This record gives sequence, structure tokens and C-alpha cells, in this order.
Amino acid sequence: MLTVMTPSKKSSVHTPVKNAPENIAAKAFKQCGTGRFSFGKYREIIIAVALFLLFDLGVLILNFYTSFQIAEDAVGINLSGRQRMLSQRTAKAMLAVEAARLKGLPQIQPLEELQLATRLFDQTLKGFQNGATVPGGDGKPVFLPAAEGLLAAEILVKAQTVWTPYQTVLAPVLSGKASDSELQTAVDYAKSNNLKLLGLMNELTTALEGVASQRATTLRLVQTVGIVLALLNFAFILFKFLRRLRTSDAEVEAVVQENREILLSVREGLFLITPDMKMGSQLSKSAQTLFGSAIHPGKNFFDILQPLLSDKLLSEARDYVDLLFSPHVKEQLVQGINPLSSVEATVKNRLGTDSTRHLSFQFNRVQGAGKVRHLLVTVQDISEKVELEARLQSERQRSQKEFSMLLKAFETDPVTMRNFVERTESSLLEINDLLRSASSASSETQIMKVVDNAFRRIHAIKGDAASLGLDVLASLAHQFESELQKLKSSGQATGDTLLSLPLPLEDLLSKVRAFKAISARKTISIEADYRVAGDSFNSALIKLAADVSRDCQKTVVTTVQMGSVVDLPPDKANQVRDIAIQLVRNAVVHGVEDAAQRTALGKTAAGKLQINLTRDVMGEWQLSVRDDGMGLDTQRIRQKLIDLNWYSPIQLENFSDKQIIANIFKPGFSTADFSSKSQVGQHAGRGIGLDVVQTHVQSMGARLLVSTVPHQYTEFKVRFAS
Repeated sequence: MLTVMTPSKKSSVHTPVKNAPENIAAKAFKQCGTGRFSFGKYREIIIAVALFLLFDLGVLILNFYTSFQIAEDAVGINLSGRQRMLSQRTAKAMLAVEAARLKGLPQIQPLEELQLATRLFDQTLKGFQNGATVPGGDGKPVFLPAAEGLLAAEILVKAQTVWTPYQTVLAPVLSGKASDSELQTAVDYAKSNNLKLLGLMNELTTALEGVASQRATTLRLVQTVGIVLALLNFAFILFKFLRRLRTSDAEVEAVVQENREILLSVREGLFLITPDMKMGSQLSKSAQTLFGSAIHPGKNFFDILQPLLSDKLLSEARDYVDLLFSPHVKEQLVQGINPLSSVEATVKNRLGTDSTRHLSFQFNRVQGAGKVRHLLVTVQDISEKVELEARLQSERQRSQKEFSMLLKAFETDPVTMRNFVERTESSLLEINDLLRSASSASSETQIMKVVDNAFRRIHAIKGDAASLGLDVLASLAHQFESELQKLKSSGQATGDTLLSLPLPLEDLLSKVRAFKAISARKTISIEADYRVAGDSFNSALIKLAADVSRDCQKTVVTTVQMGSVVDLPPDKANQVRDIAIQLVRNAVVHGVEDAAQRTALGKTAAGKLQINLTRDVMGEWQLSVRDDGMGLDTQRIRQKLIDLNWYSPIQLENFSDKQIIANIFKPGFSTADFSSKSQVGQHAGRGIGLDVVQTHVQSMGARLLVSTVPHQYTEFKVRFAS
């Protein structure tokens, strides 16, 4: 066994657009051959009819909504009337209790009546104030919406002012243990305030009736306006229909001319192909640009496609076009198998250079005399649509992740979230100050010191966010780490380059402040929630280990006993939390082997990870993180130190194993295998995790011990005073 002690210091599938210009052209070709009218010219009438239906639907919805509100108002009026009765019942029951006591009779029945009346009155009063489900007139639960209007609100405030002290003096009576003086106080208060409370409930009933009356007036007005608009719209429909009938013949004659104008102006490529695959004489002007080459009537369609498509796709396109020219094959049945609905093609742009475009080909039959005479081909450039869909998909995924992160924030206990927000906001502001403190005159050593300091802090934030399941925040921190890593690797970090880094911090800071707003809205009970915070941290570490092991394609069984962390001072509790997070990530990524390796070594497929925080009788604390993995390989660490050019082989010959292992805590050191997906990425490879641990250990004045046995276990222990 080797023990090391450190000293204590401080797809895109294109859907054909039915109103696209190629369909207008198709209708034009069909109309020229059949003499039928184009119903597209009646679009104004169709819109007017749609508006007519919309008016009717709008009036119906408003009627339903207003009627629903009136029904709710009826419930409120009914229950406000009951409030008047309940105020009387309360006073009467109070007097009955007093009379029973004076006569020495049982008080059970009047007391139950008093309890029922006060409970119903209080529930209903709160329902009028905030909205709630309360017992209705028939005893069944009904939803009572909050009373609307300033007048009702003022009345409810006054009623609550009377009712609150009423409840106070009633409390001993309701419990059945009131003394004679307490009973007399309650009776006196009831006598002096009963009429006042009754009057307020009368006023509330009047106010609610006024709101209901106003809604009924609104309903009548909406019905009147809706009917008038519908009648006007109907008159417009009739006028337009008669006018269209008179002009339809003239419009048919203009179809051919309009078709020519369309071919000159549309952005799509439009042309006909014959059964022998030759292009027709009518070509839209845009076809030349879309294909990136000169197109002439009579040229073979597939000769034009050949430079754009693979041999396989070209063969599929031939088969598809042959199907369309077969009259017995229904066009609608084969539209879904169009192999050219979305094609990535390399064409020449106006400057003569190659550019990648996404083209969509749509084919429509032109039939006559029982056979397919032509196919109308529509070519559209859908590059922008494909790019937009990709961006939308990316944005949708980002939004879903952020929404999931917000939900996770709501689920996290308030103390844990509040502490996380405070730690993270403070660290981000400190990072910002660090980066801005480096001037153009700073030396390279000073700048790299700033970068290393910022690296440690952002790495701690990433681990903290990951332990709470805030993956988007952890990802943003990881991206910022990448920017810092680029500066370190380039060797060109200057004060000026550091000044640009605070800008990415704004996104992180804005997300953290959103969590701050969430945590500020959540009520926090300190005693209860600090107990929950300890349990929550145990769960967070277990979840962190599970997430990291899943990403690394490993299986780890984690046992955590860190609930006592809440007994530490806040600053040390935060440091211990960060140390535990970094050591857990390090153990799962670097310590525990994958299932195949463990099985080959005679171990269980699932690794074991134990995290404990204990305190001895002398008051000294110990944090222990132990895994049953591969242990620390000193030869591998030696080779890595040579690869990093930190030491020469001759220098390392005089190093003991303890001295070799001590180097794993230096910034930038990592044994992660960059050829293995399970060892690099968001959880490893930066060489900063154990540096964060070392920094916290020194800051706490603690001692760090490392025990390891190859292929058996590795254990990190941090001992410190509270």
C-alpha cells in the first residue's frame, strides 16, 4: 500500500407547397386544354366565408366564456349570501354556548354548530380573497373564484379586519377549553361586531351582483356586434360572388398570358418534360440559375441531372418518373416516394465557383385523352429552409434543456439552490474581476496565473452544477473552460485577449441570476431545510456519480454519508462540497474500470464508490472518497510527466513513488486517454479537478492523504479542524 501526505498550507423532407407557382402553371396548362374555370380567383369570397365563420365562432366562444363567468358569479353571489347567514349562525351559536354554560347544560351541540359555522365562514372568506374550492350550498365542493373589482376587494379587507380578531377570541371557545372570561370576551365581541360583519357581507353580495350585471350587459353587446358583423360580411360575400360571375369568362382568356409572366418572374424552376424525357419549350427564367448550367428546350432531363446526383439516386429518379408516366399508377400513391423531394447538389454560382444547395423537385401530371402527356416539373431552392430547420431543431433542443434545467431548479430544495446561487454568482463575479485585472502590461507569468485561477473557479462551478443536475449550466461552464484551455494551449494569452473573455461570462451569469430569482420566490424554513440540504447533498453526489458513470459507459454503486456537512461553517461546507464533487468525478472517470476490465480482473462488473464525512472525538473532521478501481499507476504517471515535458527521464529516476503521485495535484496534469470517449469531454481531460482539490485543502489548512493499491483501490482523505 502506498500513502502520500501533502503538507498543510493556505432531415429535411420537403412537403410540396400546394399554392406554389408551379401549381398555378399546372392549372394554366390544364385550363388551356379543358376550358375549365380556375376557382383560385374566388379566394376573396373564400376568405369572406372564412371570416363569416370566424365571426360566428368568436361570438360562440365569447358567449360560452361570459356565460361561464356569469355561472361563477352566481356561485359567488350564492356563497356571499351564505356568508351573511353564517355570520348570524356564528353569533347565535356563541350565545347558545354561553346559555348552556350558564345553565350547566351540555355544550356539545352548540359548540359543534359554532365550529361548523366559523369553519365555513373562514374557508369561504379566503376563497373570495384568493380563489379556492369550498363546500357549496349543498355541501358538495365547488370552486369559488376570487372576487373581482376594487369595491369587493375593499369590502373583503374590511371583513378580514373584523374576522381576524374574531377568530382570535373564538379560538379558546372552539377548542372547548375556554374559561368564563374568555367565553365572555368572545360573546362581547360577537355582539359588538356581528351587525358590522353582516353589513359587510351584504355589501359584498351587492358588489358581486353588480359585476354579474355588467357581464350580462357585455354578453348582450358582444352578441349584437357579432350578428351585425356577420350580416355585413354576408352582404359582402353576395356582392363579390355576383361580380365574379360576370368577369370569369374574361379571366379565362388571360390565363396563357399570365402563365408567360409567371415563367419570367417566379423564383422556382418550371418546365415540362415529355414521355421521352425531353424538356419542353417553356422554361422559367430561374431554371437556368437553379441548375447552375445552360438549359435548352429539347435537352434530355436526366442528362442535366447526371452531374448533380449519384448513380444510385439518378437510377431511382428514372424509375420514379417512369411510374408517373404510367396512367394506371395513381399519382397520389407515388408522391410519397419521390427520391428528389430533397437533394443536396453542388452547382455553379454566378461567380463560377462551386456552391452546395438543397433542391426540391416536384412532379405533377398533365393528362389528356386518357394518357399522361407531360410532367410539370417544379424545382425549388430549399437551402434556407433546410438551414432554418437545422437551426430551429438546435434551438428547440437548447430550449428543452433550459426548461428541464429550470424544472430541476424548482425541484431542488431551497437551501441547496440558494447556496449554489450565492456561491456561483460570487465565483463568476470574481472570475470577471480576475480577467479584467490583467492589463496589457502584465507579464506572461501573471496572465497564466490569472487563467489558472479562473480555470479552478469555473471548474468548481461546473462540478457544482453537474451535482445538482443543472446540465445546461454545466455545459456553459465547460464551454468557457474550453476558451480558457485554448488560451493556455496557444501560449499567446495577453491582457487584451483576456478582456474579451468576460463577454461569455454574461450568459452564465444571466442563467445563475434566473435561478436566483427562482430561489428568492421559494419560501425557506431554515431548520427544516438545512436538514433536507444535507440529505439533498447525499442524493446529489449519488446522482452525479450515476451521470458521470453513464456518460463514461460504466456502472458504479455509490454510497454517500455526507449529511453532517451542514454542521460545518458555510465557507468550509462549500469547500468540502467542492472537494467531494471533484473527487467523485475523478474516481468514476479515472479510478473505476469499465465492466469488461473489471470482469477480466475477477471483480464485480459494477464498481464501488464510498464517500464519508466523519468527525472524531477530538473534533477533527475527515472526508474520505474511496473507489475499488485500478489504483494509481506510478509508471503511467511518470510517462505522462515526461510527455508533458515537466521532467526528464533522468530527473524522474531520483523521484520516489510518493513524489511522483504528488504531481497529479498540479494544474494541467491529466492521465485521460484522449482516444477514449469514456475518458474525455465534460467530465475529464482538463487537468484541473485535483488542482481544485489541492487549492481548497491548502485554503482550509487541511491535510490530504492518498492511499492506493494497484488494481484494488484508491482512497483520498482530507483531514481538517472545524
